[in-house]
Amino acid sequence: MQTQTHYVIGIDFGSDSVRCLVVDTADGAAVASAVVAYPRWKEGLYCAPARNQYRQHPLDYTESLERCIREALSACPASVTRQIRGISFDTTASTPVLTDREGTPLSLLPEFAEHPDAMFILWKDHTAVAESDEINALAKRWKIDYTRYSGGSYSCEWAWAKMLHALRHAPELREKAYSWVEHCDWISGLLTGNTRPETMARSRCVAGHKAMWHESWGGLPSAEFFEAVDPLYNCFRGHLYTHTATADECVGRLSEEWARRLGLEAGIAVGVGAIDCHFGAVGAGIRPGTLVKVMGTSTCDIAVATYDELGDKAVHGICGQVDGSVLPGLIGLEAGQSAFGDIYAWFRRVLAWPLRQLCPERSDLEGELLNRLTEEAQQLPVTEEDPVALDWHNGRRTPDLDPRMRGAIEGLTLATSAPALFKSLVEATAFGSRAINERFREEGVAINEVIAIGGIARKSPFVMQTMADITGTKIRVLDSDQACALGAAMFAAVVAGLYPDIAAAQQAMKPGFSAEYTPDPQRQAIYDKLYERYRTFGATQSPSTLRP
Repeated sequence: MQTQTHYVIGIDFGSDSVRCLVVDTADGAAVASAVVAYPRWKEGLYCAPARNQYRQHPLDYTESLERCIREALSACPASVTRQIRGISFDTTASTPVLTDREGTPLSLLPEFAEHPDAMFILWKDHTAVAESDEINALAKRWKIDYTRYSGGSYSCEWAWAKMLHALRHAPELREKAYSWVEHCDWISGLLTGNTRPETMARSRCVAGHKAMWHESWGGLPSAEFFEAVDPLYNCFRGHLYTHTATADECVGRLSEEWARRLGLEAGIAVGVGAIDCHFGAVGAGIRPGTLVKVMGTSTCDIAVATYDELGDKAVHGICGQVDGSVLPGLIGLEAGQSAFGDIYAWFRRVLAWPLRQLCPERSDLEGELLNRLTEEAQQLPVTEEDPVALDWHNGRRTPDLDPRMRGAIEGLTLATSAPALFKSLVEATAFGSRAINERFREEGVAINEVIAIGGIARKSPFVMQTMADITGTKIRVLDSDQACALGAAMFAAVVAGLYPDIAAAQQAMKPGFSAEYTPDPQRQAIYDKLYERYRTFGATQSPSTLRP
């Protein structure tokens, strides 16, 4: 038991901003927090949405991190700053970048400072579809199927496909390209002063899910495999890693330089990073039998299983399963939807188009659209004749990866209203969630409870009740708007030696719940029939759709 008050910092690098949480390790109480948006990203620099190109400059990360931590510390007494013992962080993933021999992202070199392919390639960038297709095709013919623990399919959102696309698309980068690094690994290397590609600490969480790292084949896939995909991969040969670290490992101490830049004491413990939704699940108190659903623009569905439960089985059609990726000593599993809240935002933009054209001075009306749609949609009855939509507006992540899939709606009539369309889109996102739950259960992963975190979970009772009715599962909403940063803080407490393991940190620091949603039996019975229409309709769009 702690006899002295100690504090840690949890950092959450999201898609749009970075969040800092200063936490009392005795009970997980937030002492201070801050959020800082990435300035270049906010301006839309280096992105081309029409081509599914989403890039971020490393200076957005470092500048925002400095400002964010200093803002949070400014709200704390000086005594708190002196008692900060550790820092850990999560990032989006897979968000990799090409580096030089020193581990410096190429976009930090003067000659490539404005080059999109030298930037960090954000998780939702889909420019590398052709490259992922080539990796998948060869993996099915190779003596080892390296996609076995990635749900059987390698995604265009992940590092190997993105790095090959950058090398192909920008030959001018090849001379300096020596290695590549994920965002979360680069941050830990930066803070501890160890960014050399061969010695930098690498996160098990990111490597296992996004880089096909697995102990059974000695770490990363063989260099011969990648050379057979494209000889351009040879520039990385010998410049990567075989060992990975779980998030409870201290990978170094905060350097003097970064202590000055952040306003912290040098020498505090630094943990290895992880994927944001994985730390969010830890902050929510994940355990075997629990599914944590991170609900935002997209979703991530995280579960853990014991070795006895899964053994050597590879769960088909999910994003991945990795020993120790969520909780050390358990197998972590990730699934998710490529678009969730993004679908609602898309519908709002469609409806707002005439407002922007005819009444540009009334921009306030656009912000009210979803509120009004929600008010009307939740009053509508649920019937077997309702329109049914598919939730694949940004491709299908899981179950059964297919980035080329598109959204669709069937069952429209001249009587279909805007609220009815919105209701069908909300139901589509819940149908997609149910398909994920069913795949886990089919493959032997127990789901006895669902905990929801993220903005939508906290802000939309309509979406959450629809989710409960369609999935037939009670859903509890975590009473925290910073679950990912809190999960990072829990691991920071472990790497600082304040708790013996993450289970103890969770027990002491986890929050309670702010809401609970229970399925309505009458609506659930109707939704069972609408879900069958969703599956049948989806099967007409792709032969690889949800298995019968």
